[in-house]
Amino acid sequence: MERIIRRVTPAASARPPKRLRVAAYARVSMDKDTMFHSLSTQVSYYNAYIQRNPVWEFAGVYADNACTGTRVDRPEFQRLLADCQAGKIDRIITKSVSRFARNTLALLQVTRELKGLGIDVYFEKENMHSLGGDGELMLSLLASFAQEESYSVSENCKWQIRKRFEQGIPTTTRMNGLRIDHGEITPIPGEAETVCLIFRLRDQGLGRIAIAKELNRRGIPAKNGGRWTEGCLSKILRNEKYCGDLLLQKQFRVDHLEKKDKPNEGELPMYEVRDNHEAIVPRDLFNSVHDAMTLNRLTLPEGHGRHASYPFSGKLVCAHCGKHYRRRKNTGFIAWQCNTFMTYGKDHCPARQVREEILEQYAALALGMDHFDAEAFRERIDHVLVCDDQILKFMFKDGHAEEFRWQEPSRSAAWTPEKRARASERRRAG
Repeated sequence: MERIIRRVTPAASARPPKRLRVAAYARVSMDKDTMFHSLSTQVSYYNAYIQRNPVWEFAGVYADNACTGTRVDRPEFQRLLADCQAGKIDRIITKSVSRFARNTLALLQVTRELKGLGIDVYFEKENMHSLGGDGELMLSLLASFAQEESYSVSENCKWQIRKRFEQGIPTTTRMNGLRIDHGEITPIPGEAETVCLIFRLRDQGLGRIAIAKELNRRGIPAKNGGRWTEGCLSKILRNEKYCGDLLLQKQFRVDHLEKKDKPNEGELPMYEVRDNHEAIVPRDLFNSVHDAMTLNRLTLPEGHGRHASYPFSGKLVCAHCGKHYRRRKNTGFIAWQCNTFMTYGKDHCPARQVREEILEQYAALALGMDHFDAEAFRERIDHVLVCDDQILKFMFKDGHAEEFRWQEPSRSAAWTPEKRARASERRRAG
């Protein structure tokens, strides 16, 4: 029987072809009027450009203002990636490689991730698709050029800033009580009086937490209308600008990709300018406060302080407000207390303090050990929830949890023979 081979042409589908969902990404690096105008122009252009194409479906324009291209933690950029992962976008259009990312490694990681999702990125200036055969090679080269350009711009900016420092000219300043305009520092009425009040309260013996509570009680707003905190007051009390001086280059930018600043600990020269501008805190008051703070710091035991690290640092979480607990030294014992309670008082968070010895006792029980082991605690415990009814929930890194109800030691148990002897001596002396 002879075989018959016949060519069959498939019938045309009745359904129209699926339209390509296309989005655009735009970015400017500086928060200036001209840059904002440029960004709005780009957004308008891409809106019209995508919607004019009949085979495309408009999937949005994502635009970052005043964001550097060397980092990927840009709000709109992250939203774009999230929508890509959610399957809402098929193609991305952007002006150029440098607008999309200036960090070579970050660019390649993002485009590879999008390629795995089947999403193409089209760079208009370079006329290049990331899904093209030589896309990754070209992207590597172009992104390297963009990264080097960013490095060059960063170094030029650093050079200009350091030259200004050598001439005793500050760059920018944003603080309570003072403003800078074309290198001239002047007081801000109202805020300057508040700063002076802070120094007077500290000179009277109040600590930073007590000062914050007092300012909040009086209804005096912090910068931008916020509440006063210990950290904010610490910066104010250490700032030499309030007595009319300048200390320039106290910190410096380490890496142009990470954009992280580091305190200057001798790596670069500093420049001191005495009596540069009008003081809002008298010099004798400023010096008195600083002398007291220095003396207090010298009398504390080594390793003590806000930035000291302990086994429970960053591990204790308040179930009421979600803030971390901080270490505090009470009379006769050390305890941990919710940061909100310590800063604003029990009206904002009624969480109870927990003695350190109790935390160590129940941590050892949770770990199944005879005594507390700080290294094992760090390695195995993710965090500890401090809950109502004196309950501690130990959340392990492997996902399981252990719960305990703790009790304060009785007063009689707290009376050690040494404490009884000291009390007897005080009575006899009295």
